[in-house]
Amino acid sequence: MRNGRLTVVGAGPGDVDLITLKGVKALQAADVVLYDALVSAALLDYAPQAEKIFVGKRKGCYTYQQEQINELIVQRADQGLHVVRLKGGDPFVFGRGAEEMEYAAELGLDVAVVPGISSSVSVPASQNIPVTKRGAAESFWVITGTTKEHKLSNDVALAAKSSATVIILMGMSKLGEIMELFKQEGKVQTPVAIIQNGTTEHEKIGIGTVASIENKAKEQQLSNPAIIIIGEVVNHRQRILDIQKEYQYKGKKSLVKV
Repeated sequence: MRNGRLTVVGAGPGDVDLITLKGVKALQAADVVLYDALVSAALLDYAPQAEKIFVGKRKGCYTYQQEQINELIVQRADQGLHVVRLKGGDPFVFGRGAEEMEYAAELGLDVAVVPGISSSVSVPASQNIPVTKRGAAESFWVITGTTKEHKLSNDVALAAKSSATVIILMGMSKLGEIMELFKQEGKVQTPVAIIQNGTTEHEKIGIGTVASIENKAKEQQLSNPAIIIIGEVVNHRQRILDIQKEYQYKGKKSLVKV
C-alpha cells in the first residue's frame, strides 16, 4: 500500500450539527480536504491545519471534472498525506463516493468511508415529513431525477405506480415531467413537498399536490438544490401543526378566568 490514504466523509444534509462525530474526527486528522458545493464551509473549521480545495460545482459549472478530482486525490496521497473527501449527505447516495474509493484503491491507496446522514430522509424529517408511516406508506423510493445522460430516470415511472413515498433528488429541472407521470397514474391529488436548501438557514418549502406543485414552485421561486417528496406522508407535517395549534388554543382557554 502507498503511504497516503483516502477517507470519504459524509457531511450530512447541510446543518453543521448533523455531521457525525466520526466525520469530525476524520476532518481533525486530515492533511487535505476536498469539499463539494453542498458542504457547509463551517465544517472546514474542524480541519484548521489542512489544505482545503473546493472541487464542487455550482449551476453546472465545474471547478474540477471527476477525473481531475480522482487524480488530485492520488496526487496528494502520494505525498504521504491523509486526504478527506467531504461530500454532502451520504457519500454512497448519489455522491460518487464509491467511484472515488474504487479509483484510489486500484492504485494502492488505503481507503475508508464515514457514512453521513442522507438528505433524502433527513431533509423531509426536518420538516416533520416521515418517509414511512403506518397506514400511509410501507416503503420509500429514493431516485435521482436526472441521469448522467441528463434524462429523467426510468425508475420514476415505476415508482409512480407504487404506493410508496417517492423522494427525488436533483429533479427540479424535470419537475413537469415527473408530475405528468404521476398524473397518468391517477394521482393528481397526491400531496407533494419541495424543500430547497434543507436544514440550512436558507431553507424554503413549498407544499401542494401533483396537480398544483408546479405553480407553487414558480410562485415561491423554488429551485435546486431541492428535494421532491411525493406521497401521503407529506400530510403529516400539517397534522403536527394542527395538533400544536389545538394545544395552544386549549392552553389559552384554560388561562381565561370564568
